[in-house]
Amino acid sequence: MKKDRITLGVDVSKKTLDICHWGTHDFIKIENNSSGFKQLAKWMRGKGFVSSQVFFIMEYTGGYEYRFLQYCESKGLSYTRKSGLEIKKSMGMVRGKSDKQDSFRIAQYGEEKAYMLEPSGKLNSTIFDLKQLISFRKRLVRAMAGYKASSSERKAMYGKDAGKVILKVSKTMIDVYKKEIYRVEREILQLIESDESLNRNYQILKSVKGIGPVNAWMTIVYTENFKAFTDPRKYAVYAGVIPFEHTSGTSIRGRKRVSHMANKAIKQELNQAAKIAITHDKTLREYAQRKLTTKAYPLVLNNVKFKLI
Repeated sequence: MKKDRITLGVDVSKKTLDICHWGTHDFIKIENNSSGFKQLAKWMRGKGFVSSQVFFIMEYTGGYEYRFLQYCESKGLSYTRKSGLEIKKSMGMVRGKSDKQDSFRIAQYGEEKAYMLEPSGKLNSTIFDLKQLISFRKRLVRAMAGYKASSSERKAMYGKDAGKVILKVSKTMIDVYKKEIYRVEREILQLIESDESLNRNYQILKSVKGIGPVNAWMTIVYTENFKAFTDPRKYAVYAGVIPFEHTSGTSIRGRKRVSHMANKAIKQELNQAAKIAITHDKTLREYAQRKLTTKAYPLVLNNVKFKLI
């Protein structure tokens, strides 16, 4: 029962975990490894915390929490992860910062939101691996783009004969990055194909005009195979596609606009998908042409992104 929960806030870092109990302010700092987890189990027994009632709440860190989540699942301990920005915004005005204070504030958030927080489902290791690969691929693509831009500028400014060594090395690096990007993409596809549910949803996503492999991969990862988001509108808010009203009293009458608090990577990929969809999907093309008679292109493009979602 939620009323019997023992809420423990966890401030996660690469090497350590700071854990605080909201009710008693009991605190422990442990290493983020097996040795630290054994210390945590001993501490909880000493405090009389019943495992079935313990509920850990932590922020998404992009991977530092992974080992701790594995430990929680192996011991049947409940947990949930929330956006760091969401927790920060809920705290109102705060002064000072330390790992201990952060762990208490996370626990406080968990206690205040206890009526709406549910334990996370079982961690999908394939989703986690996919997220790491997609993130790494993005770094490779950016690095390759840097070499391409540098080569193009050099040719434009000095001609093809100037700085031959630089151009030659740049071309070699571009070829290397292309090869490694392809290698990472093959690994992503193999992981998806190894999971029946992921592969089925991947094929469905690709059948949507405008949605290519990268968009499909990101949708699967960030929706955790459509389990983290079951409502398209909520996912659209997360992606920064839904406009919100900006009015107050009689003096402020701002136009509706999307929030900057969004996953910009998803939004950027959806932007390209919407442009392709307008070109190749007859229904969406006719919709866009109809809307463009009265609305600006960015707004119409945003509407198409929501339709794709």
